[in-house]
Amino acid sequence: LLLAVFRKPHCFCTRTTSLFSLSQQSEKQQCVGSTSLNHTSTSTPIAPTEHDHYQVYHTPVLSRCKERMFLPQRSGSLVALSSFPGAGNTWVRHLIELVTGYYTGSFYFDGTLYNRFKGEKDYWKSGRSICVKTHESGQKEIEMFDSAILLIRNPYRSLMAEFNRKCAGHLGHATDAQWKSKWPEFVSSYAPWWASHALSWLKFGRHLLVVHYEELQRALLPQLRHITDFLNVTMTDERLLCAQTNQDGHFKRSGAQRLSFDPFTQDMRQMIDSFIHTVDQALQNRNFSGLPQEYLPR
Repeated sequence: LLLAVFRKPHCFCTRTTSLFSLSQQSEKQQCVGSTSLNHTSTSTPIAPTEHDHYQVYHTPVLSRCKERMFLPQRSGSLVALSSFPGAGNTWVRHLIELVTGYYTGSFYFDGTLYNRFKGEKDYWKSGRSICVKTHESGQKEIEMFDSAILLIRNPYRSLMAEFNRKCAGHLGHATDAQWKSKWPEFVSSYAPWWASHALSWLKFGRHLLVVHYEELQRALLPQLRHITDFLNVTMTDERLLCAQTNQDGHFKRSGAQRLSFDPFTQDMRQMIDSFIHTVDQALQNRNFSGLPQEYLPR
């Protein structure tokens, strides 16, 4: 990522490195003047005067870091990116493509995703993609893969996200009428699947990396390093910064949906909480860390 760095009377042209993050901004009152340019300010570790601050500009043009391609040589092993629907698989695919520079594939073909994921159309067993999206949870399908990234998200969030997708597409929201009429049946059939999906991959998966959606949100760069290490891909500072700068990728719904009522009944919560405890215990039995604390009070 190319930057212009100003501190009167000097102007420097440089590239970002892993030692400098665009998220390291100073207080807004330290920033000067015009907001017509895309800028942020960052401070050096010297005395806190205005002379120790820089103005940093980067142009919003398409960066080469967003370029992706199929693997130069077909891989002899298949890596799954497996998740329950609604767990953020599309977002994590986006991050993996940015940080590795390679297309991800899919066990399915979703025409609505093809414009953003050119590996979507490719045969999932071709060996040309860095990993393959799947929501499958049968033993036969799991054992088709040599290794897997198992992406897990809070079931309360996952269920709501998948219900919104089924009712209104990848970025839409279900209506109040749909929540009241279709939601109860949806929860009764999908909540057990959230648990059985994770349990099946923990049981039948050959070589697993467990990634929690919430940990990706909390500590993006360390989690991406774990993922690229697992994929055996050398990650450059440029790619890492590219993923950090473009992390959202327009794959998230705009804002949290505010319903006029709590969609989860007490019976639903008791069922889902029991599934959370079951999956948490299964993870620990396999020597993985348990589920994040916020899934439910312990």
